[in-house]
Amino acid sequence: MTESAFPDVRWGSETSVLRRPAAAFAATRPGSWVLRNLSGLDRRVLERSRGRLTVLGPIGAPVVLLTTTGRKSGQPRISPLLYVREDDRIFVAGSNFGGERHPGWTANLRADPHATVTIGGRDLPVRATELEGEERERIYAEFMEMVRVYDVYRGRTDREIRVFALARSDPRG
Repeated sequence: MTESAFPDVRWGSETSVLRRPAAAFAATRPGSWVLRNLSGLDRRVLERSRGRLTVLGPIGAPVVLLTTTGRKSGQPRISPLLYVREDDRIFVAGSNFGGERHPGWTANLRADPHATVTIGGRDLPVRATELEGEERERIYAEFMEMVRVYDVYRGRTDREIRVFALARSDPRG
C-alpha cells in the first residue's frame, strides 16, 4: 500500500499560534488533567464527525479513533489517540499521560491485534504490531518531536511506553 493507505484529514494547522502554548500547557500536570477529562468529549466529537473533527483540531493534531476488542469483555473499546504517519503505517503510543499503568487499549491490541481506525470519515481495518528496541525509540522520538508533552509523559513513569504500528488489513482476515 502507498501513503494513501490512511487519509490525512485534520482541521486546523500545525503552524497555528495556539500550538506552542497548548503543547506547553499539556506538558503540565494540570494540562494532563484537562486533556484526560476532555478525552470523553473528544471521543464523542470524533465519533459524531467520523474522525473528521477533534477538540485538538485548532492545533492541527493528527487524531484517530482506535477501536479495539476488549480482552475481557469482548466489547468494542474506542480510544481517541494522536498518531504519527510513516509511509503505509500509522503509529500510536500508549503514554496514558505518563500514568503508572498502560492504557487498556494496549493490552487489548496485545490480546487481539485486529482493530479498526476511524479517520477522515472512513472505518479502516488494521492489524497492530507492537514495536520494540530501536524502532520503538525512533517512532517515540517522532511523537516527542510532534508534541513535546510525550517527553514529559516518559519522565513521569518508570514503565516502558508501548508503541504500536497500525497497517491496513483485509477485513476478512
